[in-house]
Amino acid sequence: MNEILPEAAWHIAEQTLAESLPRRWAHSQGVARQAGRLAPVLGPDAPLLASAAVLHDVGYAPELAVTGFHPLDGARNLRDVHRADDRLTRLVANHSFALLEADLRGIRPFLESEFPLLEDQVLVDALVYCDMTTTPDGEPTTSQQRITEITGRYGGDSVVGRFIRQAEPLIHTAVARTEDRIAVAAVQPR
Repeated sequence: MNEILPEAAWHIAEQTLAESLPRRWAHSQGVARQAGRLAPVLGPDAPLLASAAVLHDVGYAPELAVTGFHPLDGARNLRDVHRADDRLTRLVANHSFALLEADLRGIRPFLESEFPLLEDQVLVDALVYCDMTTTPDGEPTTSQQRITEITGRYGGDSVVGRFIRQAEPLIHTAVARTEDRIAVAAVQPR
């Protein structure tokens, strides 16, 4: 397995999403910009977050959609085709509380066995923050506005709608923890 640095991750994501899913590519670029803001919080893990941020939605690409569950499809592609390291694939597979949606889809055992949840809460929270504070067009937003947008786009009774309602308090908590970490990092001497 190899470490996929942010420049290579950007290339993979662009090649996978830009033409077939330009709005998803805009979102991924915005998520990557949010990750850039978190470098002071993450220190040596900042490049890992930057890579995961830009790659988190590659599983939406039509050529990668095997199961139809983008976190799993994207992580499998990164592992099997790009030989990405374990931490990156686990972040992509589990981004934004994907285990909850996998449970609703009946595929949680596959996700858990192939890509166990990363135990690094700072990194997990950071990726949730980046994803859930970025609009589909790549602009910054609040986690509340993002959840409202997702529910409106998919419908409250859809699998995604049910998942996002279930995950909402966890998302807000992860975003708040990350905002607290940003505030602390901002006042620490460099």
